[in-house]
Amino acid sequence: MPSRSVCVYCGSRAGADAAYMKDATETGRRIARAGWRLVYGAGDVGLMGAVANAAQQEGGDTFGVIPGHLVEWEVGKTDLTRFIVTETMHERKKVMFMNSDAIVVLPGGAGSLDEFFEVLTWAQLGLHRKPILLLDTKGYWGPLVALIDHVIQQGFAAPSLRDFLRRVDNPEQMEAALRESLG
Repeated sequence: MPSRSVCVYCGSRAGADAAYMKDATETGRRIARAGWRLVYGAGDVGLMGAVANAAQQEGGDTFGVIPGHLVEWEVGKTDLTRFIVTETMHERKKVMFMNSDAIVVLPGGAGSLDEFFEVLTWAQLGLHRKPILLLDTKGYWGPLVALIDHVIQQGFAAPSLRDFLRRVDNPEQMEAALRESLG
């Protein structure tokens, strides 16, 4: 059993720039090579599939969680070390979060944003102290960080909200940040 588990939230699509797939693949490789378990949404498509396939190719431990209604749509990847089917999206997020020591958010859409904001809110409320990293491939998360800064500037959150997340530019920086926070 790996000493630590890293939850990766990311798109079920490849995105418009090949750099997203490249960084997703490298993220999976680095997680496996570090001896950490990958926890993710169990899809075999888009960035999700790239992260998982790369981790598997490196002999990594993979833990996928998917709600039953998405098994066909996201092409549930059943050849993982551990594959869990949940009843709901809420249960999926809970199982993923509870089985991880850190969160990494790669480019993605509404689902990735939902997952990110939930763990960010939980951190803000003092419900966890797990590191939350935004892997900012080619500046993808710049508008999100600007929105968070806007929320703070407009008085809807304390400046400490920014302290709950860390922006990294590439998978190498991601690995270094995880090593620093996970030990």
